[in-house]
Amino acid sequence: MTTATATRTAARVVEAVKVYGRGDTEVRALDGVSVDFPVGRFTAIMGPSGSGKSTLMHCAAGLDTLTSGAAYIGDTDLGTLDDRRLTLLRRDRVGFVFQAFNLVPTLTVAENIRLPLDLAGAGNGDSEWLDALIDVVGLRDRLHHRPSELSGGQQQRVAVARAFAGQPDVVFADEPTGNLDSRAGGEVLGLLGRAARQTSRTVVMVTHDPVAAAHADEVVFLADGCLVDRMESPTADKVLDRMKAFEVPS
Repeated sequence: MTTATATRTAARVVEAVKVYGRGDTEVRALDGVSVDFPVGRFTAIMGPSGSGKSTLMHCAAGLDTLTSGAAYIGDTDLGTLDDRRLTLLRRDRVGFVFQAFNLVPTLTVAENIRLPLDLAGAGNGDSEWLDALIDVVGLRDRLHHRPSELSGGQQQRVAVARAFAGQPDVVFADEPTGNLDSRAGGEVLGLLGRAARQTSRTVVMVTHDPVAAAHADEVVFLADGCLVDRMESPTADKVLDRMKAFEVPS
C-alpha cells in the first residue's frame, strides 16, 4: 500500500451527533464523534452494548441520518443528498455485509454476486474484476450452486463477493461472523482483510468479538457515544484488555 493510498479517506464522520427521543427519553447514541476510514484499510468498531457502534456504522453508510455533524463518502457530504441521490450513492459506492447472509435463495452463487450490477443496469460490469474477485473469495467451484447447497461460511463468502462486485469505495460489515463457527468466521475475516488490501477498498466492521477485531488493521473504540481510543495492529489479547476497561464493577 502506498503512502498516497494510506492518506486518502474513503469514509468519515465529523462531530457526529445522533439523538433519539426527546426530553426524559433522549438518548445520545453518538456524541461528537469524528473518525476517518482510510482507503485500503480494514477497520473494526468496538464498544460495549449501547456504545453507539452500530449507529456510527449506519450513519457513516447513509442508512441513517445524523442529528448534527457530517458524514462523508469520499468528498460527498451525505447530508446534502436527497433520498434519490443517497440511494444511488449507496448503490454505486457502498457495499454491505450483514450477519444474516441475505442471499436470494433462487439465484446461483454467480447470480447472487452479480445482483448489485444487475440492479444497477451495469450489464456485464468489469468481467476482469469479477473474475479476480471470485478467486479472492475462493468460490470458482461453487458458481452454479444455490445458497441452500452451501455451508454458512460459503454463503457469507458469497455475500462478501456481492458487496465488492460493484467496486464500491467502502464496504460496511455488521457482525459478519455472528452466525458462523470459529473456523468459518476466521476464513471470512481473513477474506475481508485480503479484499480490502488487494483491491484498495475500505472495510469497516462492527463487532463485539476481540478475535474478530484482531483481523483488522485498526480498532476504533466507542463508549457512551464517544470515541475513546484507537488501536493499530490489534491482537485479540490487547483488544480484550481494552474492552475490560469498559466493564462496570458489580
